[in-house]
Formats: sequence, structure tokens, C-alpha cells
Amino acid sequence: MGESLSMGTESNVKFLVTGATGFIGSRLITMLLAAGIAVVGAGEVASEVQERRRAALERAGTTVETGSITDAEYCRSIVAGCSHVIHLAAVQHEMNVPRQKFFDVNVEGTRNLLAASAAAGVQRFVYGSTIGVYGDGGGQVLDEDSPVKPLNDYGDSKLAAEKVVLEWSSRLPVAIVRISETYGPGDQRLLKLFRAMDRGRFMLVGNGLNRKQLVFVDDLAAGLLAAAEHPAAVGQIFLLAGLETLTTRDMLGHVAAALSKPAPARSLPMWPFVLAAFTMETALRPLGIQPPLHRRRLDFFRKSFVVSSRKAQSTIGYRPGTTFAAGARATADWYRTEGLL
Repeated sequence: MGESLSMGTESNVKFLVTGATGFIGSRLITMLLAAGIAVVGAGEVASEVQERRRAALERAGTTVETGSITDAEYCRSIVAGCSHVIHLAAVQHEMNVPRQKFFDVNVEGTRNLLAASAAAGVQRFVYGSTIGVYGDGGGQVLDEDSPVKPLNDYGDSKLAAEKVVLEWSSRLPVAIVRISETYGPGDQRLLKLFRAMDRGRFMLVGNGLNRKQLVFVDDLAAGLLAAAEHPAAVGQIFLLAGLETLTTRDMLGHVAAALSKPAPARSLPMWPFVLAAFTMETALRPLGIQPPLHRRRLDFFRKSFVVSSRKAQSTIGYRPGTTFAAGARATADWYRTEGLL
């Protein structure tokens, strides 16, 4: 983690990390604790995976305060005594909730946390946003000044929350980090892909030539902490992504190598899956049922996101150091250790 953990020697430093039972939040807290930095986790426990993460964090030496950031009093209680806030909690992949739920949590919940942080005298508030604010990416190299045009409720709400964060910049030292697709030990989202590849059952949908720039979770955590510490981060928006631009075919090749399996040779046409996803969304979402297939899930095979982290590198010293080949091996090793493969 390097110099971004130098603050750990200061006795008055205490972090609040929201989204503690999520993938990124739980990994970030683990790394903070390992560096001797005091930290409070906050999050919801609504699944078996989240419960396992909560239990692991408490075994590691911190308390996870459960609740919802839509509750202003809860926000005041979790912020009390903290010097730094990294806000990662969000409604994200849910397709069985109404649009208003995204805005209640991602926008109004963020507003509650900002108000509590300002009242508590927090020294830095880092908001974890998403490259989803750019929509489909358009195949262009994206930076902080690229046009934003989100295409779904999640992206809309995250962009709206960014605006709220910046509105508070005169009362609270804030920074915004737009996070690229993240992977690594602890990730459950790519587990299905690794399992299917390991069992020889994975099928590529589409031509696999869409590009992506994944970031290893430990590199991302270092960037989040740099945004929380560096004086030049205040009032700024940063893009954090990994070292390499990969096609989906490239990515699958590295995953196959990490598993000592052959890469998938055949592919399926995209259009039947898009049609099926649209049909499921239309039929199931009004009933409050999570569609087993939806268009956002197909984004893995369709969208290209190539981003520049040059601003973060030059301004706050962000230095991603993990190749996808190495990260895929580390992820596969973690899955095996956990008995998931």
C-alpha cells in the first residue's frame, strides 16, 4: 500500500468505511487494519456472503455497524469520532427494486452522510462513484472531463450523488473516485465465470472484442487511500483503473491460464441473449423479482471501457501495479482457499 498508509502512525486517525460488507469495502478495511489504522465498518447484512464478510472483519479486529444510510441518526452514530470517511455503500446491481430506491440510498443516503461528516469535523470525505456515469463508454478513452451519460438507474443515481458531494465541498473536504470494474480476492461477482471456466462450461457471448480496463482490488484500495490523504485530492474527481486494456477474449485467456484450463474456443451470438434479457426485465421487474438475466449482465460482453488514470497518477501518486494475469492467479488462489472452486 506504500506511502498512503503513513497516516497509520497518527493516533487521531480513524476511518469510517461504508459498504463494509461489500467486496471493495471489506478488502479495504482488512488492509487498513493490517496497517494498524483504526477503522469502523458500516454496512447491511442481507445475504450469506455479507454475513461471512462481517464475521471475518470482526475476527480481524473491527466492528461492523449494521444499518442504512437512509437513517440520518445512523449516519451520525457511525461518523462520530472518525477523521476520514470512504463512502462505498450503494444500491448497485439490484434489478428488482424501483428506481426511487437507487435515489433514496445513493443520493439521499449520501446527503445524510455528508451532513453527519461535516458536523463531526471529518477531515476528508471520499465518495466511491463508478465509470457507469459514462454510459456505454463509446469506445473512447475516457477521462474526468469526458461527457457523462448514464444509461440506467444506478448510473443516474451515482452521477446525482456526485453533484451532491461537490455541493458540500465548501463545508467539507471532499474527493470523488470513479471506480473501474474491480476484481481480486474476495470478489463474488466473477466467481461464476471462474467456476464455469474451471468446469469447461463457459461460453463466450458475442465476438469478445469489447475492451475493458479492470483494476485489482488492492490497487484500487491504495488509490482510495491516496484520495483520502493527499492534499491535492480535495475538490477533485479521479478515475481509478488498472494497468492494461484487455479485450474480453484476452481476459478469458488469462483466467483460463490461472486455472490451467483451455480458453473457450466457441462463441454464441449476442442478439438472443439481449432479447431474453429484455423480456425477463419487462416481465419480472414490476413484480419485484430479480431477473436471472438482464441487460446490465450482458454489458460484460458488450461494452468497452478504456479509461485514463493519468490525473490520479500525476496528482495523488496513484500507481496500479498488478497485471491482470497476476491478479487472476491471486483471485483463483483465493477461490480455491475458500473452497469455492
